Parts: sequence; structure tokens; C-alpha cells
Amino acid sequence: MEEQNTEAKLKQQLKQEKVQLWNPPYTDDEQQPGRQQLTELAERYAPLLGLPVSEVGGALESIRVQAVKRGKGNKTFRETNVASLELLLPRDSKKDPKTKNHMETRLDVLVQEVVDRIAEEYGLKHIKLILNGKTLCVDQRLDEQGVKNHSKMMVLKVSDAEWKQQLSEEEEKKKNQNESVQRTQKGFQILSERDGSEDPDTTPFLEIADQRGNPLTIPHKEKKALILAMGFHEKGRSLMKKKQFDNALCHLLQADQQFNKCGSALLGSVDNYAVLQLDIVWCYRALEALSCLDDGKNRLQRAEDCFLKCYGEQQERLRMIKGNTGREEVLFLRLYLLQSLLSYIEGNDAQARHQLSKVESLYSRLCPDSEKMTQLMSLGFSEREARLGLRACQGDVQEAAIHISNQRQEREELKQRERRKRSRRMEVISTLTELGYSRRDAARALHLADGDVDRAYGILLDSSQAALLTNNNTEGVGPEKVEQLLYLGFEREVSEAALRLTGGDVQSATQLLLDNQGVLSPELLSVSPPSTSSSSSPSPSSEEPSTSSNSTEDNELVNEVLEDISRHEEDYLDLTLEEESELIATMKTYLNRGPTHTV
Repeated sequence: MEEQNTEAKLKQQLKQEKVQLWNPPYTDDEQQPGRQQLTELAERYAPLLGLPVSEVGGALESIRVQAVKRGKGNKTFRETNVASLELLLPRDSKKDPKTKNHMETRLDVLVQEVVDRIAEEYGLKHIKLILNGKTLCVDQRLDEQGVKNHSKMMVLKVSDAEWKQQLSEEEEKKKNQNESVQRTQKGFQILSERDGSEDPDTTPFLEIADQRGNPLTIPHKEKKALILAMGFHEKGRSLMKKKQFDNALCHLLQADQQFNKCGSALLGSVDNYAVLQLDIVWCYRALEALSCLDDGKNRLQRAEDCFLKCYGEQQERLRMIKGNTGREEVLFLRLYLLQSLLSYIEGNDAQARHQLSKVESLYSRLCPDSEKMTQLMSLGFSEREARLGLRACQGDVQEAAIHISNQRQEREELKQRERRKRSRRMEVISTLTELGYSRRDAARALHLADGDVDRAYGILLDSSQAALLTNNNTEGVGPEKVEQLLYLGFEREVSEAALRLTGGDVQSATQLLLDNQGVLSPELLSVSPPSTSSSSSPSPSSEEPSTSSNSTEDNELVNEVLEDISRHEEDYLDLTLEEESELIATMKTYLNRGPTHTV
């Protein structure tokens, strides 16, 4: 990182003085360095940077070599269309940490070809390529996915276990997603389809609420994307806690894709999107991939903008909702710390120091006092409650104890309200089934009527609205459903056929394709799809056969993904600040090397 900082400062100075190291007298006709001229330049710049002449001279030579190589690459690309790409390899795969790794390739080749070359050359078994925060699809060309001459691509390792655990032979052949991502996606897709009409003790469901715990009314399409996004995010955070940053980043980038399907108004009203951007850049830092500088800067800017919208310019909205801002301040601490780090890598020491001073101010207030923590924990509070309570109350132990007790009471009251609400819902559904309607239709009608039993009964009686009770009647083989199956890696033709065979039920279609390894036999294709006709007369009161969403396998998937969701709504704020403390110390060491002014 020190080398990056020094080179960034020198590049700024060279640009100001319009010095071109790739031209004479600094580089001769044979591309060799003009040693005397470079030494004179190093002697002139060394006092400005407060560094030894030898160190500055080495950095200038590194910049010169890069410039010459880039010039050659531009010429080669113009003449032959062969591009030069910089590879950001995993730490344990670098032969020399100070040497940059490049590869030459045409841009009209499939990513798979590049993946195979990298794997062979660097002894990596299974990898993914990341460009500007997006995973490259192996079955598409480089140029189709925005790869250009001199692009920087991050190389992420994927473990053997993850690679082998694929949901079908077709997906294994494509090698574009590991089983962990697939299972997370499917589990949260199942949850996104549930509306809470069934017994929550046997059929869990997710409800999106505001910061007070009140349910939010969100259009169905956006709600599904939001649940998937939050699910991938929770899985990613769970992996971050285990220090599995490679795998965590894969899940976080999937979450980012799902969040981008939500409307800007929704993204601006919740802080989840901002926290995700921080987590992605934190993974970049842990993987030492901060050469992805532009993407990191853009993500931190999005995070800061989102925090301002959610919390208010002076956090007044947050204070109005929660009564204090202490717990959320840890997010700003991490934001400013990452901004300081990126500023340093850019060579802007003054900005790095400015952000770091804000970090240290926050850290002094937010770092938990061990004695006060012990006092609160002796009262029966958990370590998390003690830490968050002290931050919320600016370190006042008595106020923190009252605050934690109030939070416990509010949490219990919310649970009681939810239990009463669900109990009432189950009673209404039972009442409607006693009138001769199926439980599924009764639950669906009640959902469409926003819980109003009279309106629900009217929907069941009204033949013009009867079609609304079945999803497959309203949407059939719609493009949105086809896209969901395409996202899972299935081909369009078999996806459409599977949806027709299952009457438009996405979960049943997914299961059908998984059972048949993504290929439908002529026998299956000849089977007629189920009837989608509906009647205004009451349905039999007997229950329908169990669907795939209630199958044992699906319930196992749901339980698996639910394990990654923290039971505490403020888990994302419960940072111990141990990692942050280490990075603060590192930044102070770096910034104390040179003079306080920038070049």
C-alpha cells in the first residue's frame, strides 16, 4: 500500500510538470531507462515526499516501466486487437507481491477461455473473475461484458467443495455459480412467495419492516427482489464473520444485483443498501484488492448518499425514529475509515488525514469501555446489548441499562402483536374454509383484501376476481418467471416448457428442471399442463396436495438460509471495532512516514 501511495503522488507531480517518462531522455530508443535523468528527477522529488532518494528512484522506474508497457500494449492492441489485462490475484497466488500480473488476450473470446488460462498459469483450480464489482459470465465474451484494453480484473478462488456442489449437470458445465449461491437464492425465493397465510410455526415467512418494526407495504415484484437482496446480504455477512471473504464477496455482489432491481425510492428509504456497499468495499480491503479503486470510491459515495437520505443531513430523521444516533455512528466510522484508505492509495494524504481524524474522534466515543461493559453484563444483559446500549447513551451506564430494558420490552410487545395478528389471520382463514372454500383460496383472498374478512369473502364470491386467487392464472408463462429460471442457469426453451407443465408455478418448474438435470425428455414434453380454469363456486374444503414449496427439500432449504439471518435486528451495528482498530493503527503508521502536505 505504501508503494501505491508513493506512486500516486509521483504521478500527480509528473502530470503537473508534463514529464513523460516513456519518452527521451528518461527512456531511450531501446526502451531502456535514462539513469542520470531519472536520478536527477528522484533527487528533486525526494524532499517533496519526505522519502529517501533510492525509494523515490525505484518508484519512478516502476512508473516508467508501467508507462512503457502500456504504450506497447496500446500499439499492440491497435495493430493486432490483442489487449493487455491486469490480474489482481489472490494473495497466496502472487509470486512477487510487488510485481503486477498481466495477460494478453483478444477481447472477442469467451471468459471461460481466459479463466482456463489463468487457472493453468497460476495453478488455480477453480476461479471467478470480477470486473468493477460484477462477476463475469463464463459463457459470454470479454468485450460483451465491458472488458477493455488495460482493464483490471479481480481473480477470486472458489473452493473444491463449493465448485462440486452444483444443482445440476448443466450448471456444473457452465460453472457460473456455486451451490452456496444457488441454495441461498432458492431458499429466499421460496420465502419471498410466502405471505404469512399459513401457520408460521410450520411454514416460516419473511416480513419487511421499518426501523420501528412496522411492516412495509411494497409491490410484490420489488418485495421479491428485496428479500433476495437482503438474503444474499445476510449470507455474505455471515461468511465475513468467518473471515471467508472470497465467498462472502460472491454473495454480496449477488445482493447488489438484486438491490438494483428495486426502485430508487425504495433504496433511498432503507439503509440496507448503504451497508451493503460498505461490506463490499470492506471485502475488497480484506482481499487486498483495493486496486479496484474506482469501483470502491463509487460504492462508498453511494453509501454516503444513501445514509444522508435515510438518516437526514444531521441525522435528524434517525434521531426522530430511534431517539439517538450512537449505534449507527459505527457505520460512519467504517465509511470514513475506508475513504481515508482510498484517499491514501490515491496519494491524497491531506484528505486521508482529514477522514482519519473523524474516524479517531468517533472511535474514542464508540470503543466499548470494558469496565462499563462488565457492569451492564453483571445485570444480566448480553455483551451485544451492553455494547449497543452504551453507544446509544454516550457511555452512561444507568441510561444504557434503562435503554436496554425499554428495548427488551418494546421487542416483546412487537412479538405479542405479531402473534395476535397471525392468530387472528388463522382464525379468519378457518372461518372461510368452513364456508366450503379451500384453505389456499381463503388465504389468497384474505391477502388480496389486506386482511379484511368481508372483502375476502366478496372476492371468493365474485367470479370476475376468482382468477386472482391463482398466480398461474394471472401470469402464466410470463417473462418475469422465465427470467427467474434463466437466472438459475436453465435454458429458455426448457424453462418455458417447465412453466407450461407446472401451470406457471416457478417453484414447481424449478424442482422439475432440477430433477431432470435441466433437460426435459420427449415424454415429459408430451404431458398436458394442468387446467387453469376457475369457477365461482366454492372449492371443496379438503386441502390441496402438498406443492414443492412445502416439500421436505424446500423446507430444509428455507431452514438453511434462515440460519444465516441474525435474530437481532441490530446485528449489523454490533461491530466490536477490533478490525477497525488495526486498520486505524496501520493508517497512522503510513501517514506518519512523510510530510503533512500533498504533492
